[in-house]
Amino acid sequence: MRSVILLMLAGALAAQEPAARMNAIFAPLADGKTPGLAVLVRKSGRTVFQGGYGVRDLRSLQRIDGVTDFRLASFTKQFTAMAVMLLVHDGKLAYDQKLTEIFPEFPAYGQTIRVRNLLDHTSGLPDYEELMDQVEKEKGPQWSPERQIHDEQVLQLLEETNHGKFPPGTRWEYSNSGYVVLGLIVAKRSGKSFGQFLEERIFSPLGMRHTLVFEKGKNRVDRRAYGYSKRDGSFIETDQSSTSATQGDGGIYSNLEDLSRWDDALAGHTLLSASEFAPAITPAPLPAGAQKTLALDAPASMRPLARAYGFGWFLDGNAARPLMWHYGETTGFKSAILRYPAARGDSARTVIILSNRNDLDPSGLALEAAGSVPAGSR
Repeated sequence: MRSVILLMLAGALAAQEPAARMNAIFAPLADGKTPGLAVLVRKSGRTVFQGGYGVRDLRSLQRIDGVTDFRLASFTKQFTAMAVMLLVHDGKLAYDQKLTEIFPEFPAYGQTIRVRNLLDHTSGLPDYEELMDQVEKEKGPQWSPERQIHDEQVLQLLEETNHGKFPPGTRWEYSNSGYVVLGLIVAKRSGKSFGQFLEERIFSPLGMRHTLVFEKGKNRVDRRAYGYSKRDGSFIETDQSSTSATQGDGGIYSNLEDLSRWDDALAGHTLLSASEFAPAITPAPLPAGAQKTLALDAPASMRPLARAYGFGWFLDGNAARPLMWHYGETTGFKSAILRYPAARGDSARTVIILSNRNDLDPSGLALEAAGSVPAGSR
């Protein structure tokens, strides 16, 4: 009987240890009157810690928890890439198809841009925010948080340009334009809206019941966090910007509980076989010097780990432990996902952080949290 009690106490203490370590990292960052963050830590396919810090919004002061939905921003790109890969699986698309085969009206510079260039950021497509700035310099204000740019307008801006920034495949440059176009490709080749395709092929099959592609005026995000920026020591709501309506580059809202299911699906190859998913975590072939560009795009905390890019994932295969990761950042929201596959006798682990404020570094915090999980196969 005594041994049973000791085992039960040991189990209880073991369960408390991750919470104590995580609370030491995150609890000082937010309180019941500030926006904050949600934290998920998984090891060997099970959740060892899930917690919320701070509030969803400064009006209701509802606490952040595991079902609070956040805008994922560029964290979205891994879902867009998965949607494209599912269409390749279906035989409706090929990685080497040219942009002009899909959009015949696209200018001649699209003849050398292939789907894989869009996926791995080697397309040379101009950044649509730069194109927006050019238009507004000539014509005055065109877009605002109330009058947002949509995907079709992004495509139109790209079609009004007669050249890319560089020949495809010769450089690496992070491209939100490329992922907006990929979202449009998913819609065109599937015959469904981007959001509907993701719901039917990814979210619903995985049980991600509260994850969606947000379209203002068409659907709603329940239990959502609102975004905030810190200015002069105070938090100002900055939930939407002129670019918040684009989809493939950053339009998904999700929460920790749903993203734990996404992590399970990636680990178990639920949506695609291991061989079909391999291109997503295979470094894009890049010319010399490209790693510097990769590092410059990444958050400062992640620059040493930005060694390559696949399809919707930054990659670091040269570290002691291989790592696939991504970050997200938009007005009022920041996010990060770090996934370490099982290696060298150590267990797989995943850290996901979603934040509704602009003054934190979720990527750096995720690194710290990952380092606080004891090594070992259990």
